[in-house]
Amino acid sequence: MTPATRTATLFATQFCAFGLLLPFLPAVLTARGLTLEEVGLVLAAGSAIRLVAGPAGGRLADAWGRPRAVLALAALGAALAASGLFLASGLVAVLAVMLVHNAALAPIVPLSDALAVAAARDAPFDYARARAAGSVSFILAALMGGQALALAGTDAVVVILVVSLVAAAGAALIAPAVPSVPKSPGAGFLKLLRIPALRRLMLVSALLQGSHALYYGFGTLHWQASGLSAGLIGALWAAGVIAEVALFWWGRGLVTRLGPAGLCATAAAMGVLRWTILAVTTEPMVLIPAQLLHAGTFAMQHLATMQLLGRIVPPGQAGSAQSLHAAIGVGLPLGLLTLAAGPLYANVGGLGFLAMAALCALAWPLSRRLR
Repeated sequence: MTPATRTATLFATQFCAFGLLLPFLPAVLTARGLTLEEVGLVLAAGSAIRLVAGPAGGRLADAWGRPRAVLALAALGAALAASGLFLASGLVAVLAVMLVHNAALAPIVPLSDALAVAAARDAPFDYARARAAGSVSFILAALMGGQALALAGTDAVVVILVVSLVAAAGAALIAPAVPSVPKSPGAGFLKLLRIPALRRLMLVSALLQGSHALYYGFGTLHWQASGLSAGLIGALWAAGVIAEVALFWWGRGLVTRLGPAGLCATAAAMGVLRWTILAVTTEPMVLIPAQLLHAGTFAMQHLATMQLLGRIVPPGQAGSAQSLHAAIGVGLPLGLLTLAAGPLYANVGGLGFLAMAALCALAWPLSRRLR
Protein backbone atom coordinates (compact mmCIF):
# COMPACT_ATOMS: atom_id res chain seq x y z
CA MET A 1 0.00 0.00 0.00
CA THR A 2 1.29 3.46 -0.89
CA PRO A 3 1.45 6.23 1.72
CA ALA A 4 -1.58 7.84 0.07
CA THR A 5 -3.58 4.60 0.28
CA ARG A 6 -2.66 3.99 3.90
CA THR A 7 -3.62 7.56 4.78
CA ALA A 8 -6.92 7.19 2.94
CA THR A 9 -7.60 3.96 4.85
CA LEU A 10 -6.97 5.71 8.15
CA PHE A 11 -9.45 8.45 7.29
CA ALA A 12 -12.03 6.01 5.90
CA THR A 13 -12.20 3.85 9.04
CA GLN A 14 -12.44 6.69 11.55
CA PHE A 15 -14.97 8.70 9.54
CA CYS A 16 -17.21 5.68 9.30
CA ALA A 17 -17.58 6.13 13.06
CA PHE A 18 -18.22 9.87 12.73
CA GLY A 19 -20.79 9.20 10.02
CA LEU A 20 -22.78 7.42 12.71
CA LEU A 21 -22.00 9.69 15.66
CA LEU A 22 -22.89 13.05 14.16
CA PRO A 23 -26.31 12.23 12.68
CA PHE A 24 -27.52 9.51 15.02
CA LEU A 25 -25.94 9.96 18.46
CA PRO A 26 -28.81 12.23 19.63
CA ALA A 27 -31.28 9.49 18.67
CA VAL A 28 -29.19 6.90 20.53
CA LEU A 29 -29.14 9.11 23.62
CA THR A 30 -32.89 9.76 23.59
CA ALA A 31 -33.45 6.00 23.25
CA ARG A 32 -31.50 5.63 26.53
CA GLY A 33 -34.11 7.79 28.28
CA LEU A 34 -32.60 11.28 27.99
CA THR A 35 -34.63 14.46 27.46
CA LEU A 36 -33.67 17.12 24.91
CA GLU A 37 -32.01 19.21 27.62
CA GLU A 38 -30.11 16.15 28.89
CA VAL A 39 -28.95 15.34 25.35
CA GLY A 40 -27.55 18.85 25.09
CA LEU A 41 -25.84 18.42 28.47
CA VAL A 42 -24.23 15.10 27.49
CA LEU A 43 -23.04 16.45 24.13
CA ALA A 44 -21.64 19.57 25.79
CA ALA A 45 -19.91 17.50 28.49
CA GLY A 46 -18.31 15.40 25.75
CA SER A 47 -17.04 18.56 24.08
CA ALA A 48 -15.68 19.77 27.42
CA ILE A 49 -13.69 16.60 28.11
CA ARG A 50 -12.26 16.75 24.59
CA LEU A 51 -10.81 20.16 25.41
CA VAL A 52 -8.45 18.46 27.85
CA ALA A 53 -8.02 15.01 26.32
CA GLY A 54 -7.32 16.19 22.77
CA PRO A 55 -4.34 18.45 23.54
CA ALA A 56 -3.06 15.88 26.05
CA GLY A 57 -3.06 13.21 23.34
CA GLY A 58 -1.37 15.50 20.84
CA ARG A 59 1.26 16.55 23.37
CA LEU A 60 1.91 12.90 24.29
CA ALA A 61 2.37 11.97 20.63
CA ASP A 62 4.91 14.78 20.08
CA ALA A 63 6.82 14.14 23.29
CA TRP A 64 6.88 10.35 22.83
CA GLY A 65 7.56 10.56 19.10
CA ARG A 66 5.08 7.73 18.38
CA PRO A 67 1.88 9.34 17.06
CA ARG A 68 0.67 6.14 15.40
CA ALA A 69 0.74 4.22 18.69
CA VAL A 70 -1.11 6.99 20.53
CA LEU A 71 -3.67 7.13 17.72
CA ALA A 72 -4.26 3.36 17.79
CA LEU A 73 -4.71 3.30 21.57
CA ALA A 74 -7.16 6.21 21.38
CA ALA A 75 -9.31 4.50 18.74
CA LEU A 76 -9.37 1.22 20.66
CA GLY A 77 -10.31 3.02 23.87
CA ALA A 78 -13.15 4.85 22.10
CA ALA A 79 -14.46 1.53 20.79
CA LEU A 80 -14.45 -0.07 24.24
CA ALA A 81 -16.21 2.92 25.76
CA ALA A 82 -18.86 3.02 23.02
CA SER A 83 -19.74 -0.60 23.78
CA GLY A 84 -20.93 0.62 27.18
CA LEU A 85 -23.95 2.17 25.44
CA PHE A 86 -25.44 -1.31 25.18
CA LEU A 87 -25.95 -1.33 28.96
CA ALA A 88 -26.18 2.34 29.96
CA SER A 89 -29.58 3.89 30.68
CA GLY A 90 -30.49 7.22 32.26
CA LEU A 91 -28.50 10.41 32.56
CA VAL A 92 -25.80 9.35 35.07
CA ALA A 93 -24.82 6.09 33.35
CA VAL A 94 -24.94 7.52 29.83
CA LEU A 95 -22.97 10.58 30.88
CA ALA A 96 -20.23 8.41 32.40
CA VAL A 97 -19.95 6.29 29.26
CA MET A 98 -19.87 9.29 26.96
CA LEU A 99 -17.22 11.09 28.99
CA VAL A 100 -14.84 8.14 28.64
CA HIS A 101 -15.75 7.73 24.98
CA ASN A 102 -15.09 11.38 24.17
CA ALA A 103 -11.82 11.43 26.10
CA ALA A 104 -10.54 8.58 23.93
CA LEU A 105 -12.07 10.00 20.74
CA ALA A 106 -10.57 13.48 21.14
CA PRO A 107 -7.02 12.96 19.73
CA ILE A 108 -8.05 10.77 16.78
CA VAL A 109 -8.76 13.39 14.10
CA PRO A 110 -6.02 15.89 15.10
CA LEU A 111 -3.35 13.19 15.16
CA SER A 112 -4.58 11.75 11.87
CA ASP A 113 -4.43 15.18 10.25
CA ALA A 114 -0.94 15.78 11.63
CA LEU A 115 0.26 12.45 10.22
CA ALA A 116 -1.48 13.06 6.89
CA VAL A 117 -0.16 16.60 6.36
CA ALA A 118 3.39 15.45 7.16
CA ALA A 119 3.11 12.34 4.97
CA ALA A 120 1.67 14.35 2.07
CA ARG A 121 4.63 16.73 2.32
CA ASP A 122 7.21 13.92 2.40
CA ALA A 123 5.70 11.41 -0.09
CA PRO A 124 4.29 13.62 -1.70
CA PHE A 125 0.57 13.20 -2.41
CA ASP A 126 -2.57 15.35 -2.35
CA TYR A 127 -3.85 15.59 1.24
CA ALA A 128 -7.33 16.63 0.10
CA ARG A 129 -7.82 13.54 -2.04
CA ALA A 130 -6.73 11.23 0.77
CA ARG A 131 -9.08 13.09 3.11
CA ALA A 132 -11.88 12.57 0.58
CA ALA A 133 -11.81 8.86 1.47
CA GLY A 134 -12.96 9.82 4.94
CA SER A 135 -15.81 11.88 3.54
CA VAL A 136 -16.94 9.04 1.27
CA SER A 137 -16.88 6.72 4.27
CA PHE A 138 -18.95 9.26 6.21
CA ILE A 139 -21.57 9.25 3.43
CA LEU A 140 -21.82 5.47 3.36
CA ALA A 141 -21.99 5.28 7.16
CA ALA A 142 -24.74 7.91 7.30
CA LEU A 143 -26.78 6.01 4.72
CA MET A 144 -26.12 2.69 6.43
CA GLY A 145 -26.89 4.17 9.85
CA GLY A 146 -30.22 5.52 8.66
CA GLN A 147 -31.25 2.12 7.37
CA ALA A 148 -29.93 0.33 10.46
CA LEU A 149 -31.85 2.70 12.72
CA ALA A 150 -35.06 2.17 10.74
CA LEU A 151 -34.73 -1.63 10.60
CA ALA A 152 -33.07 -2.61 13.89
CA GLY A 153 -33.08 0.40 16.20
CA THR A 154 -30.29 2.27 17.94
CA ASP A 155 -28.37 -0.84 19.10
CA ALA A 156 -27.51 -1.57 15.46
CA VAL A 157 -25.98 1.90 15.15
CA VAL A 158 -23.82 1.25 18.21
CA VAL A 159 -22.60 -2.09 16.79
CA ILE A 160 -21.40 -0.46 13.57
CA LEU A 161 -19.80 2.34 15.59
CA VAL A 162 -17.75 -0.07 17.70
CA VAL A 163 -16.60 -2.09 14.68
CA SER A 164 -15.54 1.11 12.86
CA LEU A 165 -13.42 2.32 15.76
CA VAL A 166 -11.68 -1.06 16.10
CA ALA A 167 -10.88 -0.88 12.38
CA ALA A 168 -9.53 2.64 12.87
CA ALA A 169 -7.15 1.34 15.55
CA GLY A 170 -5.79 -1.18 13.06
CA ALA A 171 -5.47 1.46 10.33
CA ALA A 172 -3.48 3.68 12.68
CA LEU A 173 -0.82 1.01 13.03
CA ILE A 174 -0.21 0.91 9.26
CA ALA A 175 -0.45 4.69 8.74
CA PRO A 176 2.62 6.26 7.05
CA ALA A 177 5.52 6.81 9.41
CA VAL A 178 7.18 10.20 9.15
CA PRO A 179 10.77 9.71 10.35
CA SER A 180 11.74 13.28 9.45
CA VAL A 181 9.51 14.63 12.26
CA PRO A 182 11.57 14.81 15.48
CA LYS A 183 10.41 14.34 19.04
CA SER A 184 9.47 17.57 20.78
CA PRO A 185 9.49 16.86 24.54
CA GLY A 186 10.38 20.39 25.65
CA ALA A 187 8.02 22.57 23.62
CA GLY A 188 4.66 23.55 25.07
CA PHE A 189 1.33 25.06 24.09
CA LEU A 190 2.35 28.60 25.10
CA LYS A 191 4.99 28.63 22.37
CA LEU A 192 2.35 27.74 19.82
CA LEU A 193 -0.05 30.40 21.09
CA ARG A 194 2.61 33.05 20.44
CA ILE A 195 2.10 32.49 16.69
CA PRO A 196 -0.29 35.31 15.60
CA ALA A 197 -1.63 33.44 12.56
CA LEU A 198 -2.59 30.48 14.76
CA ARG A 199 -4.52 32.71 17.16
CA ARG A 200 -6.41 34.37 14.29
CA LEU A 201 -7.17 30.99 12.72
CA MET A 202 -8.63 29.65 15.96
CA LEU A 203 -10.98 32.63 16.27
CA VAL A 204 -12.33 32.18 12.74
CA SER A 205 -12.65 28.42 13.27
CA ALA A 206 -14.54 28.99 16.50
CA LEU A 207 -17.22 30.99 14.68
CA LEU A 208 -17.46 28.88 11.52
CA GLN A 209 -17.18 25.41 13.03
CA GLY A 210 -19.15 26.49 16.10
CA SER A 211 -22.04 27.47 13.84
CA HIS A 212 -22.60 23.74 13.22
CA ALA A 213 -23.54 23.09 16.87
CA LEU A 214 -27.32 23.12 16.45
CA TYR A 215 -27.08 21.08 13.26
CA TYR A 216 -24.85 18.42 14.78
CA GLY A 217 -26.77 18.23 18.03
CA PHE A 218 -30.38 18.60 16.94
CA GLY A 219 -30.58 18.49 13.14
CA THR A 220 -31.71 14.86 13.09
CA LEU A 221 -34.24 15.38 15.89
CA HIS A 222 -35.59 18.50 14.15
CA TRP A 223 -36.13 16.63 10.91
CA GLN A 224 -37.64 13.64 12.72
CA ALA A 225 -40.12 15.97 14.44
CA SER A 226 -41.02 17.37 11.01
CA GLY A 227 -41.96 13.90 9.79
CA LEU A 228 -38.92 13.07 7.68
CA SER A 229 -37.98 9.38 7.56
CA ALA A 230 -34.74 7.98 8.97
CA GLY A 231 -33.60 7.04 5.47
CA LEU A 232 -34.23 10.53 4.13
CA ILE A 233 -32.43 12.09 7.08
CA GLY A 234 -29.41 9.89 6.38
CA ALA A 235 -29.55 10.99 2.74
CA LEU A 236 -29.62 14.66 3.77
CA TRP A 237 -26.48 14.20 5.86
CA ALA A 238 -24.88 12.33 2.98
CA ALA A 239 -25.75 15.10 0.48
CA GLY A 240 -23.65 17.58 2.42
CA VAL A 241 -20.67 15.28 2.47
CA ILE A 242 -21.02 14.49 -1.25
CA ALA A 243 -20.40 18.17 -1.91
CA GLU A 244 -17.47 18.04 0.52
CA VAL A 245 -15.97 15.10 -1.41
CA ALA A 246 -16.33 16.99 -4.68
CA LEU A 247 -14.37 19.91 -3.28
CA PHE A 248 -11.67 17.64 -1.83
CA TRP A 249 -11.30 15.69 -5.07
CA TRP A 250 -11.63 18.37 -7.77
CA GLY A 251 -11.14 21.65 -5.96
CA ARG A 252 -7.36 21.86 -5.78
CA GLY A 253 -7.16 24.76 -8.22
CA LEU A 254 -9.91 26.69 -6.42
CA VAL A 255 -8.32 26.07 -3.03
CA THR A 256 -4.94 27.28 -4.25
CA ARG A 257 -6.43 30.36 -5.89
CA LEU A 258 -8.53 31.45 -2.88
CA GLY A 259 -5.95 30.74 -0.19
CA PRO A 260 -6.84 30.51 3.52
CA ALA A 261 -8.48 33.96 3.71
CA GLY A 262 -10.64 33.45 0.63
CA LEU A 263 -11.65 29.95 1.68
CA CYS A 264 -12.80 31.09 5.12
CA ALA A 265 -14.66 34.15 3.78
CA THR A 266 -16.50 31.97 1.28
CA ALA A 267 -17.32 29.48 4.03
CA ALA A 268 -18.79 32.29 6.13
CA ALA A 269 -21.02 33.54 3.31
CA MET A 270 -22.27 30.02 2.60
CA GLY A 271 -22.96 29.51 6.30
CA VAL A 272 -25.26 32.53 6.44
CA LEU A 273 -27.26 31.13 3.53
CA ARG A 274 -27.29 27.51 4.72
CA TRP A 275 -28.43 28.09 8.28
CA THR A 276 -31.06 30.63 7.20
CA ILE A 277 -32.60 28.03 4.88
CA LEU A 278 -32.62 25.37 7.63
CA ALA A 279 -34.33 27.85 9.95
CA VAL A 280 -37.27 28.52 7.68
CA THR A 281 -38.07 25.20 5.98
CA THR A 282 -37.97 21.40 6.29
CA GLU A 283 -39.02 20.83 2.68
CA PRO A 284 -36.69 18.09 1.33
CA MET A 285 -36.39 19.63 -2.13
CA VAL A 286 -35.04 22.80 -0.51
CA LEU A 287 -32.97 21.06 2.17
CA ILE A 288 -30.97 19.01 -0.34
CA PRO A 289 -29.38 22.00 -2.15
CA ALA A 290 -28.91 23.72 1.22
CA GLN A 291 -26.98 20.70 2.44
CA LEU A 292 -24.63 20.98 -0.54
CA LEU A 293 -23.35 24.20 1.05
CA HIS A 294 -21.51 21.94 3.52
CA ALA A 295 -18.68 22.06 0.95
CA GLY A 296 -18.24 25.64 2.07
CA THR A 297 -19.24 25.76 5.71
CA PHE A 298 -17.04 22.82 6.67
CA ALA A 299 -14.72 21.69 3.87
CA MET A 300 -13.35 25.05 2.75
CA GLN A 301 -12.60 26.10 6.31
CA HIS A 302 -10.98 22.72 7.03
CA LEU A 303 -8.65 22.97 4.04
CA ALA A 304 -7.75 26.53 5.01
CA THR A 305 -6.81 25.22 8.45
CA MET A 306 -4.61 22.46 7.01
CA GLN A 307 -2.88 24.97 4.71
CA LEU A 308 -2.04 27.34 7.53
CA LEU A 309 -1.03 24.75 10.11
CA GLY A 310 1.20 23.01 7.58
CA ARG A 311 3.03 26.28 6.91
CA ILE A 312 3.31 28.00 10.29
CA VAL A 313 3.85 25.16 12.80
CA PRO A 314 7.22 23.42 13.35
CA PRO A 315 7.01 19.73 12.30
CA GLY A 316 7.87 18.46 15.78
CA GLN A 317 4.82 20.24 17.19
CA ALA A 318 2.30 19.19 14.55
CA GLY A 319 0.32 16.93 16.89
CA SER A 320 0.19 19.58 19.58
CA ALA A 321 -0.88 22.29 17.13
CA GLN A 322 -3.57 20.18 15.50
CA SER A 323 -5.00 19.13 18.86
CA LEU A 324 -4.78 22.67 20.28
CA HIS A 325 -6.69 24.03 17.30
CA ALA A 326 -9.23 21.20 17.61
CA ALA A 327 -9.74 22.06 21.29
CA ILE A 328 -9.83 25.86 21.24
CA GLY A 329 -10.84 26.51 17.65
CA VAL A 330 -13.48 23.77 17.45
CA GLY A 331 -14.13 21.91 20.70
CA LEU A 332 -14.61 24.85 23.07
CA PRO A 333 -17.03 26.81 20.88
CA LEU A 334 -18.92 23.66 19.93
CA GLY A 335 -19.20 22.69 23.60
CA LEU A 336 -20.51 26.08 24.70
CA LEU A 337 -22.86 26.41 21.75
CA THR A 338 -24.14 22.85 22.10
CA LEU A 339 -24.88 23.53 25.75
CA ALA A 340 -26.93 26.52 24.63
CA ALA A 341 -28.48 24.60 21.73
CA GLY A 342 -30.59 22.35 23.96
CA PRO A 343 -32.63 25.16 25.57
CA LEU A 344 -32.52 27.14 22.31
CA TYR A 345 -34.05 24.32 20.28
CA ALA A 346 -36.51 23.42 23.05
CA ASN A 347 -37.84 27.01 23.01
CA VAL A 348 -37.71 28.12 19.37
CA GLY A 349 -37.19 24.94 17.38
CA GLY A 350 -35.66 25.32 13.93
CA LEU A 351 -35.57 29.10 14.18
CA GLY A 352 -32.49 28.58 16.33
CA PHE A 353 -30.53 28.13 13.09
CA LEU A 354 -30.76 31.90 12.62
CA ALA A 355 -28.37 32.26 15.56
CA MET A 356 -25.94 29.98 13.71
CA ALA A 357 -26.25 32.20 10.62
CA ALA A 358 -25.35 35.20 12.77
CA LEU A 359 -22.09 33.52 13.84
CA CYS A 360 -21.10 33.09 10.20
CA ALA A 361 -21.92 36.73 9.52
CA LEU A 362 -19.50 37.70 12.30
CA ALA A 363 -16.81 35.44 10.84
CA TRP A 364 -16.90 37.00 7.36
CA PRO A 365 -14.96 40.22 8.03
CA LEU A 366 -12.51 38.37 10.29
CA SER A 367 -11.88 35.77 7.57
CA ARG A 368 -10.91 38.39 5.02
CA ARG A 369 -8.07 39.52 7.31
CA LEU A 370 -6.76 35.99 7.84
CA ARG A 371 -3.16 35.65 6.65
